[in-house]
Amino acid sequence: MLICVPLLGPFDLFGAAEEEATAPAVPLASAARVVRVDQPAPAARPTGLTVPAIGLAVPALDDLGIAGDGRLQAPEDFANVGWYTGGAAPGDPGPAVLVGHVDSWRGPAVFFRIRELTPGAEILVPRADGSTVRFVVDAVEQYPKDGFPTERVYGPTADPQLRLITCGGSFDRAAKSYRDNIVVYASMR
Repeated sequence: MLICVPLLGPFDLFGAAEEEATAPAVPLASAARVVRVDQPAPAARPTGLTVPAIGLAVPALDDLGIAGDGRLQAPEDFANVGWYTGGAAPGDPGPAVLVGHVDSWRGPAVFFRIRELTPGAEILVPRADGSTVRFVVDAVEQYPKDGFPTERVYGPTADPQLRLITCGGSFDRAAKSYRDNIVVYASMR
């Protein structure tokens, strides 16, 4: 986001009062300098997902909520990615959560390769307002489902973050479920 700042004296851009932050922009003809300030993008619905490092391009997202058993829903289609609509939107402060399957009985699914991501990999989330939010991978972690760090994954954050979540580890045939979850942590840049 670009903000015009008059050259009249020192300003505290990060501690400005709400009315100062929404004051009209200084006309370009005046003595002003342009300063880049990293701020959360205003709320807008995510409309897709692109992860160039693993060749992933998803043109649409399913809406997800909480299932009857209290767990986060997963997309019905193994080729789809879902956005947890009860959390942050990508670009808003807090962790935006996108979920996809690792595989199906037919083979690899949409999030099969997210475990291959490494810190620094780019994740792009286009939004309904025409903007694209850019995230960079911070870490990829694997957790046993019975030891899942709920607060670390879903807890509040001051800055916009993204979580990509899928299953991982060994498959429990009796439970028809993987024993672990893979979580990709990413920050907006």
